[in-house]
Amino acid sequence: MKKLIVILFCLIMSIPAICSAVGFEFAIGTWAQSPDGTGSYKPSSYIDYIDLAKDLKYGKETKLFARLKIDMPLIIPNIYLMASPMSFDGDGNKNVTFKFGDKKFDANVPFYSKISLDNYDIALYYGIPFVKTATLKKLNVDVGLNFRIENFKAEINQNSLGRIESSSFTLPVPTLYVAAQFMPIDFLSFEVEGRGVAYSGNSLYSVITRAKAKIMFFFAAVGYRYDKIALDTKDIDMNTKFDGIFAEVGCQF
Repeated sequence: MKKLIVILFCLIMSIPAICSAVGFEFAIGTWAQSPDGTGSYKPSSYIDYIDLAKDLKYGKETKLFARLKIDMPLIIPNIYLMASPMSFDGDGNKNVTFKFGDKKFDANVPFYSKISLDNYDIALYYGIPFVKTATLKKLNVDVGLNFRIENFKAEINQNSLGRIESSSFTLPVPTLYVAAQFMPIDFLSFEVEGRGVAYSGNSLYSVITRAKAKIMFFFAAVGYRYDKIALDTKDIDMNTKFDGIFAEVGCQF
């Protein structure tokens, strides 16, 4: 019993040290998303592929995003969470009759469409040992495994003809995670992070670059993000990219 009491006492006394060893970085911002590429649902021929810009008339949309990094102590992997919603809608037109799912939509008849592709990233990673020490804390490199959850929904509605079709799916995609942070001076850093995988003709790549200025615990950053998604799954065939600049504010301690 005395040994148990001593062990419990040591654990309780170590809690402040463990907490102080954990680091947090939280940011919220806006991303100006420019869509490009094509997609289809149960296509029978190339005619059924729909161009996001030409046929659906999608343009740039600015959406909120948020991210959280937790630097864990000892051998526990660090955690990186990020949520990046994307959605586009508008009135489109296609000059040929095309099929979307089990419905046919007439040529040169306007239709309304809506697409959402919400991305949720969960990364577990480690800093490469000795890089930060060898560079006098100027450079840090992280590697790990990321899980991208793609939450996809699409709908086309040719209201004048009473035709509507939709599809949705949620797909978890494991990817490699690599990141680097370069801090030439205490209050300024330049960062890049990448996530990517390719398998069976499918691929997913996401690259983020960021310049960050920090004052005490607070920071502001601007950057550029590029996402390339090529998937053929759940009867959905898509080859798209979404890119644009972003700005964010946050705290780090």
